[in-house]
Amino acid sequence: MSSINKKLRVGILGATGMVGQRFISLLENHPWFEVVCLAASPQSAGKSYQEAAGGRWSMKNPIPEKNRDMKLQAVEEDFNEIIKKVDLVFSAIDMDKEKIKEIEARYAAAGAAVISNNSAHRWTEDVPMVIPEINAHHLSLIDIQRKNRSWKSGLLVVKPNCSLQSYLPVVYALKEFKPKYVLVTTLQAISGAGKTFESWPEMVDNCTPFIKGEEEKTEKEPMKIWGEDCPVISATCIRVAASDGHMASVSVEFENKPTLEQIRNAIDNFSNPLNELNLPSAPEKFIKYFTEDDRPQTKLDRDYAGGMGITCGRFREDGKYGWKFVALSHNTIRGAAGGAVLIAELLHKKGYLNI
Repeated sequence: MSSINKKLRVGILGATGMVGQRFISLLENHPWFEVVCLAASPQSAGKSYQEAAGGRWSMKNPIPEKNRDMKLQAVEEDFNEIIKKVDLVFSAIDMDKEKIKEIEARYAAAGAAVISNNSAHRWTEDVPMVIPEINAHHLSLIDIQRKNRSWKSGLLVVKPNCSLQSYLPVVYALKEFKPKYVLVTTLQAISGAGKTFESWPEMVDNCTPFIKGEEEKTEKEPMKIWGEDCPVISATCIRVAASDGHMASVSVEFENKPTLEQIRNAIDNFSNPLNELNLPSAPEKFIKYFTEDDRPQTKLDRDYAGGMGITCGRFREDGKYGWKFVALSHNTIRGAAGGAVLIAELLHKKGYLNI
């Protein structure tokens, strides 16, 4: 039986990609979790992590010493070996969606807790899709999931797309005023495509007006997270020449239009359900409100609260929609690996990972 005083054994599926790298970086000194297994494609299997990923390591800090010489295993071919080593796996694999569904369910059926960064299972009926500060209560769906699938200890939880995590928490903080319609344009960094400027030089001094699948995810995934009374969302998603950080320009129509003072108070006093849980990755203040006209800025503010917080500003009245504002989140931390780690911490605190 595991406890929070004994580190759980973690595997990372898809360890060599951008999000896999971020998982390794974030988990280097985690108090509850210890990375014991790194898995990737068959082409990387048998190589040391340094050998397979060192040439394309994109994090600011070097590869953690304890992970450099780890031998990579193949996600599918070495399943039987991997499942014996781990209590929990973070999934960042990049392949056909149906194959991802199959692999993630296989690991969960064998008893592992699976927290996925992929979109494959986001609309699977008994799989919760969670932003912990908004819908932590949806984790109760795990009980139904286990019953449906006859899983005794395994589970499967997904995090939502990175594009919506900059703006949705801010709109949700204003839910008492009944937002009805949201018009959002996201300005998304190249790391969201798993790229750097070195690997994608075409994006230097450039923007592209289409990101496949992003607008559908940005518009529809909030409905599963928010639930009843979710506002109607219309999105345009643009790739911009920023290394990290997704910014959103947002207009919101409310049923009960708030004043600027009410908006500020609602954001500053947002009731964060994680505040009493002492989760290692949870920001002390989830949403930061800037009063300056030129904030938030991608380069200055994406790392707020270690990249786990949301920043917003430029609130101004809009003659058609009511209010408009700008928001920002770090896409590979809050929007990807960090958000998944936070879900795992919440699962552990709630007793789902005491396996």
